[in-house]
Amino acid sequence: MITAPGLEQPTTQAHPADSAAAASFAALVGKLDYLTPADVESVRQAYRFADEAHLGQLRRNGDPYITHPIAVAVQCTEWKLDAQALMAALMHDAIEDCGVTKQDLAERFGAPVADLVDGLTKLEKLEFDTREQNQAESFRKMLLAMAKDVRVILIKLADRTHNMRTMGDMPRKKWERISSETLEIYAPIAHRLGLNFTYRELQDLAFQFLHPWRYEVLSKALNKSRHRRRDLITRVQLEVEAEFARHGMPVRIMGREKTLYSIYRKMDNKHLSFSQVTDIYGFRIVVPELTDCYTGMGILHQLYKPVPGKFRDYVAIPKVNGYQSLHTTLIGPFGTNIEFQLRTHAIDVVAESGVAAHWLYKASEPNSDTSQRLGTQWLQSLLDIQQETHDASEFWDHIKIDLFPDAVYVFTPKSKIMALPRGATVMDFAYAIHSGVGNRAVAARINGEQRPLRTELNNGDVVEIVTDEKAEPNPAWLSFVKTGRARSKIRHHLKTVAQEKSNELGERMLSQALRAEGIAILPSEEGTFKATWEKLLRFTGTKSRDELLADIGMGKRIASMVGKKLAVLLSETGLKPDALLISTERYASGRDESASQGVVTLDGSEGLSVQYAPCCKPIPGDRIVGYLGRGEGLVVHAEECPTGKRLLLRDSERFLEVEWADETVRSFESVVVVTVANGKGVLARVASAIASAEADITHVDMGEEPAQTATDIRFTIAVRDRVNLAEVLRSLKRTPSVLKAQRYRPSAKA
Repeated sequence: MITAPGLEQPTTQAHPADSAAAASFAALVGKLDYLTPADVESVRQAYRFADEAHLGQLRRNGDPYITHPIAVAVQCTEWKLDAQALMAALMHDAIEDCGVTKQDLAERFGAPVADLVDGLTKLEKLEFDTREQNQAESFRKMLLAMAKDVRVILIKLADRTHNMRTMGDMPRKKWERISSETLEIYAPIAHRLGLNFTYRELQDLAFQFLHPWRYEVLSKALNKSRHRRRDLITRVQLEVEAEFARHGMPVRIMGREKTLYSIYRKMDNKHLSFSQVTDIYGFRIVVPELTDCYTGMGILHQLYKPVPGKFRDYVAIPKVNGYQSLHTTLIGPFGTNIEFQLRTHAIDVVAESGVAAHWLYKASEPNSDTSQRLGTQWLQSLLDIQQETHDASEFWDHIKIDLFPDAVYVFTPKSKIMALPRGATVMDFAYAIHSGVGNRAVAARINGEQRPLRTELNNGDVVEIVTDEKAEPNPAWLSFVKTGRARSKIRHHLKTVAQEKSNELGERMLSQALRAEGIAILPSEEGTFKATWEKLLRFTGTKSRDELLADIGMGKRIASMVGKKLAVLLSETGLKPDALLISTERYASGRDESASQGVVTLDGSEGLSVQYAPCCKPIPGDRIVGYLGRGEGLVVHAEECPTGKRLLLRDSERFLEVEWADETVRSFESVVVVTVANGKGVLARVASAIASAEADITHVDMGEEPAQTATDIRFTIAVRDRVNLAEVLRSLKRTPSVLKAQRYRPSAKA
């Protein structure tokens, strides 16, 4: 059975109970009127096969086990799934429990049915438990199976629904785990695919078994409320029917009620009592044509006064999962708030059945392709994220926000509507358009005004992204983007760039380490030295030359140690060290043999593989040292930095010599502390002095203490080198109101 381990494992006994199984199958056959006679016969053959496979197996309540697959198939008929899906539903436990092989099913029922059953069987093996890693990996497998064929997850949801309906037969100790899993994983998937009826049922069933006492108390309160308000509901329904009849519009009016779980969640989130939840009851009005939705809305607003701000048009702008409807809340008799939903019959089918509406339409209107694309955009995004994410926990982190969307709708400059999760930023929008747009984004205009890339978007915003071919993603974007797509694209790009830069740095470091061993050139991986590299990779436990070089660049391996081993292996091939080169390298480095890794030259173009320590912020002209942090790449400290000195005492073997290039390619940040005599316009004069020395201000910190006569202001500025910094300090000291200006240096306590 396709459930978490321990949920309804079949037991084998001799138990005929043929009548119960036959009755269950007869009920299924009664719902197959939308299939052709040939398809019905195929379903019947699948039933016979499953019945024989499960012969003698019982459920925990004593019913024949075959009644469970039949119940799953019955649920699938509610969505009018095709014969292949119904056959797979009937046989979904055959491989797992009965020793049937996929090949057996393919030969007898065809490859598509066998693939469906196999996909469901793989889901059966997923083990959800409290450990995040296992749950993340299991969830990843399930979503990918679903992305390949959405029928897999539809059958899985039908299976989970029946298991939840019969949860009372399970040991109570399993209620919490299975109900939590249903609430956290399966219900959101149902919602994301637009299966609103299933979504609500799974939520209520999970709530019932997760919090039995709360469910019981709330259920009794709702029953009492329903009895008290029966007259009100009847009156509203009659008045609405009469008003629509007066306007000559044929409608179907249905009462609707908030589910217990949604009532409970509203009470919990907003700290309300049951009596304070005023929108428990509502009505759904189904009208003939799309334009009638808006006409009907006008009729309702003439009958009852609308509550301001409670009108939602999901017809013109559908929700992400394809849901469409007009929503409005009106003040009914006795001042009671009542929600109304208006939609056509076609919209109603999609609103309740989501992706399953595709099969519903095929059953009733064979030529219609309405809802064909429902959910496919999200399913495809799962595959995109999967291709760029190899870590299961990271994959789960990317998509869990997308599972719980509270959508905001924005527009491109060409008036295309895009739906994003609530709280989404400009960068989420950019990546939703295309990864190339996101990677090259430098600025944005919202409603014609220049805005920062981290700006959160609101409904109706018109967003335009400004790009630059030379721009690249900023790691800081990860701190504010909301969508899984944006996060995965940014991380993928950063990892790719970091890998390339780490390879380059690692190759330079290994080459220099090899020179210290008397070998002038790092040999090629191909040709004569191929076997040598294979031995080195086995020694280091790495899979490829690139991986080894990246490890060296990221500080996971010491270049000098790898260089020594490579020199030994090369000597075995007859390549002897050059004694003169060894002497020259040792003299140039001024360090002993064990510590020498060569000198790394820095010009600011190294990217993510080299970090300039934020504690001391070294700039060209400073004496510097390099520390190979474990997995962090090369971290550059100023020679006098207290943090760097502590690391040198603790991990001296991880230090290597670094030096500045004669020409650097970018500016570097430094911190200056300016003491000023407080007064009007002081900050502007100081900023002007910094700008006149051709430096940029990147951050200003005035502290949190109240302003005094003399105040310290800390500026983070971008300068070319120490000469440029000296120019800034001279300019500051000449400025009126500046009492002192100096570069910030970290203290030994820092």
